[in-house]
Amino acid sequence: MKNPFGNMNNILKQAQAMQEQMAKIQEQAASKTASGTAGGGIVTVTANGAMQIVNVVIDPEVVKSGDVDMLQDLVVAATNEALRKAKELMEGEMKALTGGMKIPGLF
Repeated sequence: MKNPFGNMNNILKQAQAMQEQMAKIQEQAASKTASGTAGGGIVTVTANGAMQIVNVVIDPEVVKSGDVDMLQDLVVAATNEALRKAKELMEGEMKALTGGMKIPGLF
């Protein structure tokens, strides 16, 4: 008689291998970046794949204008774009790992 747990052992091994690959992708995420801009390049924000903002560049000319409200809006817009692009980047990495299968809790 065939071992009824043989298939289960294979499934568990595959799940463990996938978990290890996901951990590796998440570790590498910090080195991948995506940038968002606003105001025609007045503000550029860079985020990494771990969804952390790693750089903000603001054109000094806009600071001289004293328009704080506009600058704040541009920072928010550029940040949201950078985070959206970083999320898409990581979704692509995870999609390659999962073969396009949606797994709850993963990006």
